[in-house]
Amino acid sequence: MSRHVPRGVAARRSLGHSLGLLAALSFGVASADAQIMPPRGGRATPIDPDLAPRPSASAARTTGPIRVDGVLDEETWGAALVIDQFWQQKPFEGEPATELTEVRILFDDTNLYVGAELYDQPGYRPIIPTLQRDPNTRDGDTFGIMFDPFRDGKTVFSFILNPGGAIRDIQTADDGRINNAAWDAVFDLRTRVHDRGWTVELAIPWSQLRFDATQEDQVWGMNILRRIRRKNEDATWAPMDRQWQLYVSSRAGTLRGLSGLRTGRNLSVKPFALSSRPSGELQAGEKTSYEVGGDLKYGITPGMTLDLTLNTDFSQVEVDQEQVNLTRFSLFLPEKREFFLENAGVFQFGDQGVYSTRTGVTNRDFTLFHSRRIGLAPNGSPLPIVGGGRVSGTAGPVTLGVLNMQTLREGAFEAENFTVARVRTEPIGGLTVGGLFGNRAVTSGSSARNRSYGIDADYQGLNGYLLVQSYLAASEGRDPAGASLPRAWAGRLSAGWRDPFWEIFALYRHFDDGFDPGIGFVQRTGMDHGYATLGVRPRPDWPAVLELNPYVEAHAYSDLGGVLETRLLTAGLDVDFRDGSVAMLSATDRYEHVFESFFVRGIEVLPGRHAFREGRASYQTSGARRLSGRVTVGGGGYFGGERFSLGGNVLGRIGHQVLMRFSANHNVIDLPGQARTTADVYGANLDVFFTVRLLTSAFVQYNAATEEVVTNLRFRWIHAPLSDLYLVLTERRATSPQRVLDRFVTLKFTKLLAF
Repeated sequence: MSRHVPRGVAARRSLGHSLGLLAALSFGVASADAQIMPPRGGRATPIDPDLAPRPSASAARTTGPIRVDGVLDEETWGAALVIDQFWQQKPFEGEPATELTEVRILFDDTNLYVGAELYDQPGYRPIIPTLQRDPNTRDGDTFGIMFDPFRDGKTVFSFILNPGGAIRDIQTADDGRINNAAWDAVFDLRTRVHDRGWTVELAIPWSQLRFDATQEDQVWGMNILRRIRRKNEDATWAPMDRQWQLYVSSRAGTLRGLSGLRTGRNLSVKPFALSSRPSGELQAGEKTSYEVGGDLKYGITPGMTLDLTLNTDFSQVEVDQEQVNLTRFSLFLPEKREFFLENAGVFQFGDQGVYSTRTGVTNRDFTLFHSRRIGLAPNGSPLPIVGGGRVSGTAGPVTLGVLNMQTLREGAFEAENFTVARVRTEPIGGLTVGGLFGNRAVTSGSSARNRSYGIDADYQGLNGYLLVQSYLAASEGRDPAGASLPRAWAGRLSAGWRDPFWEIFALYRHFDDGFDPGIGFVQRTGMDHGYATLGVRPRPDWPAVLELNPYVEAHAYSDLGGVLETRLLTAGLDVDFRDGSVAMLSATDRYEHVFESFFVRGIEVLPGRHAFREGRASYQTSGARRLSGRVTVGGGGYFGGERFSLGGNVLGRIGHQVLMRFSANHNVIDLPGQARTTADVYGANLDVFFTVRLLTSAFVQYNAATEEVVTNLRFRWIHAPLSDLYLVLTERRATSPQRVLDRFVTLKFTKLLAF
């Protein structure tokens, strides 16, 4: 005999059962997999990582040639100072590292050399999660080193790698608050795993770094990281609390001994040739295309770089992943194109998030410059780019960036020119001020244009714990008919305190109704926004728990007449486990005043005042396991009805050469008087890495709402440093009825020529 259960009750029961299962899973798995091992010789008296003196080391000039082969057997390595004192960031902050690490720094007229012996106990092999370029280095054993040649935090270079030789090179600025992981350097790297641990040998040409060559004797900032993943242990040479990243240069030590350095010509050209064959229902009549183009890079000064691009092509870029939007606001899609990602941090302006700090907003809420507005239609399809140029870098105390790009007319989209100029400087220690100007102008068909500009000021002081951020921006322009668009304003003021225990942040933002930066992204306009949060981060000496983070936070959005539109009151708890897994729980009391109806997946949310509650829980297992994953469950009220969401992913590893990832997101919305609707997205990835230079990937995603399957297959051979051969298949297929909408097969060859 069956019994009918109302849909709202069923959703709440499903949520309750899922939360119970999630809690059992999280605590059971965390305790079973925790493998934290005590330091050798017992626990030591810890130092205060933030107050401890900064260490100093010296580099030595080579006395003979070095062959980069992963074996530090050249006699000249014996002339280098041994760096072997490391301090834990976690799990036991301020205590000595549990395993021995020895690092040596050498140099000659051509390269900077780093040699490292990372010793471990017999019988333990380092964890190598992947051979992927720019990997997630948190999932395995890691060695990292950062250099700050000007010792000002504005031009910092970091090289973070795993025992398999996969490397993540990062360029950062603003003391680590702006980071650019898309920066790619030329280097020679070999790693070797052996029965005593593993070895790193790295050669970095001077042309890849920026420094003041007029100084005979160089003094750089430097820090070094070692991660022992089976212990969830991070240790650094210059002591750092766990809230800081390796590339936070204000926490770095000092590297001396470098002398007589020359930057070289620093000129490179990267031409490309490609052929693309289109097919499918929407590409009927299109023929195979053949194109050539290229990029040029020139170091104008030690701190400034010129980049030029001609007939720019991004066919090798992976497709956007489908996202489920259950809100009334636009989604932010990230930039993935290499040319725009490089030095992207120079142009950042807006609601920039801060690592490991709850700030209420990110660039997904507002950024005055979002490069996806260049050469991409609103639906993400590419528009032809003739080319453009960029000058970026530092000149003394000033950080500067100027960008100009030109697109061609295609279909309903007019040819346009995009110009962005950004400048920042630090008049006193900790205070950064700057401005940005952007212009988007139609160059065919009409006189439409959009201008946006703004100034910003940030201050970080009191040992880096205090952060004050502000900006004031405006937009104006002319519509296609030639009528002027009035100037509209946006502004922000925020202040926060984040030390190892306390987390306090407050923010106020204002956006005029007509604020519309044509080269940026803004999610919500015509409002005043207030935000505040209070949290603590105790670090209990518990067997399975590394850190707790209970917190409360509140958002309030009002229209420009002072009428409350949205209020969110949230209480939450994040738990970091010692094995590297994370659990997050939150409950929100929510109020929404809807003035105009909007549609979500075919159902209509009517005007009115809606008060409801919702909950969310998630658990992310340690990424170091061969089988890891994340599960998220949430739901509760939804604009007078009910909502239930369940999603997650599973990542499986076969050795360090095969990665398989499966993801699913299931959403159910049930509003009174309307048919229940679902929004489901399923995806699968397969990555096969034959070596660090021969990589393949396959991505398939199904969107149940649009009944479309998106497939992206990529083969990449890195035949020389920063030189690639790509073979890419991209397809979009409708499933009802079965038909191919778009299909592109592209072959692309690039070659870096350095002079």
